[in-house]
Amino acid sequence: MPMAKEVGGHATQVHPGVRAAAPHGLSSGRIDEIVSAHLAKAGVAAAAPVSDEVFLRRVYLDAIGTLPSAGEAKSFLANRDPNRRAQLIDQLLDRDEFAIYRAMQWSDVLCIKAEFPINLWPVAAQEYYRWLLESLRANQPANQFARELVAASGSNFRVGPANFYRALQNRDPQSLAQAAARVLLGARTEKWPAERRNQLAVFFSQVGYKPTGEWKEEIVFFDPSKPLPSTAAVFPDGTRAQIASGSDPRLAFAGWLTADKNPYFARCIVNRIWAWVYGRGIVDEPDDFRADNPPIYPDLLDELATELIRSGYDQKHIYRTILNSSVYQQSAMPRSKSAEAARQFCCYPLRRLDAEVLIDAICQITGTSEQYSSAVPEPYTIMPGDERAVALADGSISSPFLETFGRSPRNTGMESERNNKPSTAQRLHMLNSSHIERKIEQGPALDAIFKLNDPRAVIDTLYLTILSRYPTADEVKLATAYAQSSNINRRQAAVDLSWALVNSTEFLYRH
Repeated sequence: MPMAKEVGGHATQVHPGVRAAAPHGLSSGRIDEIVSAHLAKAGVAAAAPVSDEVFLRRVYLDAIGTLPSAGEAKSFLANRDPNRRAQLIDQLLDRDEFAIYRAMQWSDVLCIKAEFPINLWPVAAQEYYRWLLESLRANQPANQFARELVAASGSNFRVGPANFYRALQNRDPQSLAQAAARVLLGARTEKWPAERRNQLAVFFSQVGYKPTGEWKEEIVFFDPSKPLPSTAAVFPDGTRAQIASGSDPRLAFAGWLTADKNPYFARCIVNRIWAWVYGRGIVDEPDDFRADNPPIYPDLLDELATELIRSGYDQKHIYRTILNSSVYQQSAMPRSKSAEAARQFCCYPLRRLDAEVLIDAICQITGTSEQYSSAVPEPYTIMPGDERAVALADGSISSPFLETFGRSPRNTGMESERNNKPSTAQRLHMLNSSHIERKIEQGPALDAIFKLNDPRAVIDTLYLTILSRYPTADEVKLATAYAQSSNINRRQAAVDLSWALVNSTEFLYRH
């Protein structure tokens, strides 16, 4: 039974800084046209465009998982160039943090984790992550990235993508096929009929494993001594494969997967990108493509997939096109309150920062660091004090903060493993913990601001540092009145203001 094909097209206000055309075929404006047409048909009003202040913070977080510094915020907000937003997007996509943040998201999908239940072991996890990060830094075409994963062979300590066949709880052909379908097709094969699962598993039936003299090292290889099952090898689109005698069946699958005429892989990749940028996929969840879970906008998914292929599988180009769209640059305040309207991308979805992004932001504004460690197995792993959480290679290296705030455990590779829903424990930690208290009261970056002689400069700099914007007149009045009327010194008033801003929804959430 072939994989089901998802096919099927009130005007959105356009900010003057939104780029009208992309260097390949699909423009950001075309995204806006498609979404606007659907909203008009549904009678749903699009949200208003966001201010430069909101856009600045949003695009930093979504593109590179990092807050702008106070200096970067001041510079952008003073910029009057009508193309300033498009220019900023280009700058962010060229920063190393873009690749690092993408590597964190892909590491969740690929289950890059040394310990139970994945058991890659530390050396292999680090090598897998190194290959992944270098691929993203080079903006490796998505089809080449996929081929390297599917066809990987060699030492798991020396060939990063070979760990694709080891980052699993089981290594039977069905489990390997399930992983390939989830990662590269966005499909959950456990929901397929048994016959389809068996037909896909044939492509992975001759993957072999053998140990070396090195402790925990293992070789992944094509093992022709394993007989092919009697079941026919059938691609997910229903086409029967022709596998030559003595050839690796994985190569046949990789060729089908990355062929330009095959829309399934491209749809999966652009849908993941849309979900990572926008908070939910055109097909939601991004790893649940199936006939009875259709895309909210089939034509948008098709055009983005076609554009990925047309661009030479340039993932960065797809990010640029989405980020430059008015759909992305609209307010988080909807004009329609219905749940169905929210599904239709009529506003930007309000959502809490990822655990790693949040602790990095707190460390950035306070000038402090965190300690991350993994106590098992060998060696006892402690990361350098200046290591950013988004750059942690191994999912087993963690901290109490990351665990409390819902970091993905990387056990299954499902997007739903990451939990960004707020909890009572999280609120108490932000409001009352000595961990956050020490960072705010003793952090050198905030301390330098507290020592500024001009009270207004203290207020302005704290807002720029923590919220990436200047305070409003009412906020200045309120902060000034608090400092003057309370029985505390000026420094304590600044500490209290910092604590209030760090605990605000504006800081804790993408908006």
